[in-house]
Amino acid sequence: MNLYGLKVIDFHSHVPLQRSGRRRSWRQRMVERYGEERTDIILENSRRYRDEWRKMWAFGPPEEAVHSDQEQADRWVADMDAKGLERVNFVMGGGNENLAKIVEMHPDRFTGFAHHGVVSEGADRELERAVEELGLRGFKMIASSQRTSIDDESAYPVWEMAEKLKVPVLIHFGVLGGGGGPAYDLRNMNPLTLWKVCSEFPTLEFVIPHFGACYWRELLQLCWQCPSVSIDTSGSNQWMRWMPDDLNMKALFRKAVETVGPGRIIFATDSSYFPRGFAVEYLREQVKVCYDMGLEQSSIEKIFHGNAARLLKL
Repeated sequence: MNLYGLKVIDFHSHVPLQRSGRRRSWRQRMVERYGEERTDIILENSRRYRDEWRKMWAFGPPEEAVHSDQEQADRWVADMDAKGLERVNFVMGGGNENLAKIVEMHPDRFTGFAHHGVVSEGADRELERAVEELGLRGFKMIASSQRTSIDDESAYPVWEMAEKLKVPVLIHFGVLGGGGGPAYDLRNMNPLTLWKVCSEFPTLEFVIPHFGACYWRELLQLCWQCPSVSIDTSGSNQWMRWMPDDLNMKALFRKAVETVGPGRIIFATDSSYFPRGFAVEYLREQVKVCYDMGLEQSSIEKIFHGNAARLLKL
């Protein structure tokens, strides 16, 4: 229990990996796509937005010192204990094998999602292995960075397998922060691209993070058509500043409660690095909003614990 008297699950965070050469490898992929000069411009723009965001929340920069996965896992648990977090679900962690090993370090506190390519060869079999053999609890992907449209039938084997395994699928639509970045097919920025998939797989539960990340209206339309879609609240949601209407966290929660209801809203933070660790500031803001709105205690418990527990089969 934390100071709010709530059990809390963070449904969407990232293992803070610190592999030697990892940043260089990621930059090299950018260079192969954009070239050296354009990559430098994109990364500098992105850095500016990240620095601005950290100032808003008084977050320090990620640490430079390198730690092992075991050290990071132990640090996560200590941070969770200090901040009143019961469990964290890591949606990415250096590949399915690596994340499964990290989850096993603290299985009473960690769960994780498979996160391999959705249209890669044998992607459905890999999902089956990740769930049945490695013990992962769902599948995560970033639609905005896919070269193939998210509703292309080449991805159907994964949807079929996820439906068979009865595991949730978390898909990031919308922007990937400020300053540019991967967007191969602009249709994949829009959650409505998932409409046909949801209609053809009505028992498969999808979760869309960050309130749609600039596609709030479209996400609500998708949720209206497809009752199997839930909303995760993760991140700073700074995209609200870039919308034509004045939005804030209370407005997002109010509209979500009025439409999809508290049974389809899932608390998350998108935490990803130390020394910040679990972004408890996001938890405080969202809990405050829920109490300020006068939500019933049972609804608040669903948002911060029950809905995630159900999807993760805890």
